[in-house]
Amino acid sequence: MQIAILLFDRFTALDAVGPFDTLGRLPGAETVFVAERPGPVRNDSGQLTLVADRSPADVPHPDILLVPGGPGQSAQMENEVLLEWLRTADATTQWTTSVCTGSLLLAAAGLLRGRRATSHWLALDQLRAYGAEPTGERVVTDGKYVTAAGVSSGIDMGLTLLGRIGGDRLAQSVQLLTEYDPQPPYDAGSPEKAPADLVRELREKSRFFLK
Repeated sequence: MQIAILLFDRFTALDAVGPFDTLGRLPGAETVFVAERPGPVRNDSGQLTLVADRSPADVPHPDILLVPGGPGQSAQMENEVLLEWLRTADATTQWTTSVCTGSLLLAAAGLLRGRRATSHWLALDQLRAYGAEPTGERVVTDGKYVTAAGVSSGIDMGLTLLGRIGGDRLAQSVQLLTEYDPQPPYDAGSPEKAPADLVRELREKSRFFLK
């Protein structure tokens, strides 16, 4: 089974690495990083680089497609090279997935029309413009499409899909081996739980997060 993870300039690292380190542990899976131009791709801070060793043409029919998000996603929304690859790959995937604002790229490619989907809370409403039905759930499955909310939820998505493909025992084993047992020091991980003034502040600044 081939898992293709898309990279683009200014992607968010955990969006890609979280699923890589969970779903990528599927026995027999080959995980490949794909970018329009193979080579080093820098994350949103510019301080971390992942290497894409394949181009879209090299990976026409992955079994699982994963699209991360990040500030650089906005610049890709009209990139027909990547959007056409998403459509082509999706035609034969077993699962098409995203993390954070990666769902906006899937939506821009026309893949989420009429489907329930999620994204980062600051970008969630943008899904409507592409005919998707936004939901604030952390992981959303609609047919073969699995979308995850912001950043850290990619780990949950990876485990969810790992359980669907390899069974609960495998997913539990990976969760245990990675010691994924969240006990955050603050209960502010969603706009429903965070202080209201902080939510307002970040909404006002959202153009800096999403562009």
